[in-house]
Amino acid sequence: MLQKKICLLGAFSVGKTSLIQRYVNKLFSEKYLTTVGVKIDKKQITVGKTELNLMVWDIAGEDDFTNIRSAHLRGLSGYIVVIDGTRQNSFNVALALHERIKTELGEVAAVFALNKCDLKEQWVINREHIRTLAQLGYPVIETSAKLDQGVEEMFMVLARQLVPKKPEA
Repeated sequence: MLQKKICLLGAFSVGKTSLIQRYVNKLFSEKYLTTVGVKIDKKQITVGKTELNLMVWDIAGEDDFTNIRSAHLRGLSGYIVVIDGTRQNSFNVALALHERIKTELGEVAAVFALNKCDLKEQWVINREHIRTLAQLGYPVIETSAKLDQGVEEMFMVLARQLVPKKPEA
C-alpha cells in the first residue's frame, strides 16, 4: 500500500476542515472551527488496482498574520488549494500559495477547489478567475462540503495523479 501525504491549503475560513470532515467522516457541521496548526486525518482508498493510504493534512489558513510553515510541506505528494467562491481574497491567497509551493517543491500533483458552490448566487469568483486557474494546468473542481458536492471527486482527481503510471508495453 502506498502512503501519500496531501495538504489542504487556502485562506482562513474557506472550508478546508469541512471538506476533510465530509470526505473522511461523512460529516458536515455549520459550526466554524478554527484549525490551529495542523490536524491530520487518514483515509484508505483504491485507485484502479493501487491501494493508497492518504494522510490528509488540514493546515491552518493563511492570512496576513499566519504563514504556512515550510516544515508542514515537507514530504508532500500533492495538495488541494481551496478557494471560497464568495471571497476574492481567498482567490489571491490561493494563487500565492500555489506559486510558493511551485517555488519550494517544484511540480507537485494539485487540484484547485472552488468551494461553497451551494452559495453560487453570492460568488465573486467568475469565469475569468476560473480561466486563470485552468491556465495553470491543474484540475479545477467546484465543491460544497455542505451539499457533499464534488468532494469525493476532488480527492479522487488528486489521488489519480499520485498513482504511478504503468509503462506501456
